Amino acid sequence: MMKKYGLLAVALCLSGIYLFPLYWMYITALKTGTEIFANPPTFWPENPQWAVAEVWTRLKMDVYLRNSLLIASGVTVIVAICGTGCAYVLARIRNRWMDVVLFTVLMMQVLPSSLMITPIFVAFNQVGLNEVPRTAVILAQAAKVLPLYIVLCRATFVQVPRELEEAALVDGNSRIGAFLSIMVPLARNGILVTSVLIFLQSFGEYVYSRSLITQRALQPATVGLQSFMGPNTSDWSGVMTYSAIYVTPVLIIFVLLQRQIVSGLTSGALK
Repeated sequence: MMKKYGLLAVALCLSGIYLFPLYWMYITALKTGTEIFANPPTFWPENPQWAVAEVWTRLKMDVYLRNSLLIASGVTVIVAICGTGCAYVLARIRNRWMDVVLFTVLMMQVLPSSLMITPIFVAFNQVGLNEVPRTAVILAQAAKVLPLYIVLCRATFVQVPRELEEAALVDGNSRIGAFLSIMVPLARNGILVTSVLIFLQSFGEYVYSRSLITQRALQPATVGLQSFMGPNTSDWSGVMTYSAIYVTPVLIIFVLLQRQIVSGLTSGALK
């Protein structure tokens, strides 16, 4: 019993350490500029300031959030279409070289965006993609997260019994027909969960957007945050208010889908 409560206490402490930055962001958004730098710091604002409407209107956050949604949605669609087939193929091929292939695919995810942006910028400039910067960001981010999608979705397809696919082939289905009518429906939860993770990761993309998009009207919310940062001073209350507006939808999505996300990542999303 003591061991059980001890583990619970450790879990609560770790959760508190992990969630404290979120708590500090929200309460700082409610503080005045003077109170933010008070020493010792206050853990609850003495005179809460509600600046959400002012920040939303002044920075036209609807434009930034719309751009972030367009980029994240475009990346998710491309990755889901291209990555699902790749994951299925890698799940059905079983040989000694498969571990090498998976390791190579996963290593593509390790390459940081800051390292890849220069060759990507040069290549996109040569083919004219820099003229459509949002499309360029979508393609660059899709290439960045595609390996992660493939590896996660492969785990889902591996758990689908091969006999179901073979039965569909015996009944007259083609390989593509069996894939679309049998494999994809059975793996749909894993595909959806992985797509949500890709969407959330792309919703927070910064490096490619900052480097490829110069027009403010096309920039996502991550780049718009720089509006509060000046050469001499920074509006930290505005920064935290902006961050709270930006982060809250992501937290809501995660809370609503946390059970499905955990199930999909741990059990291949097969019920």
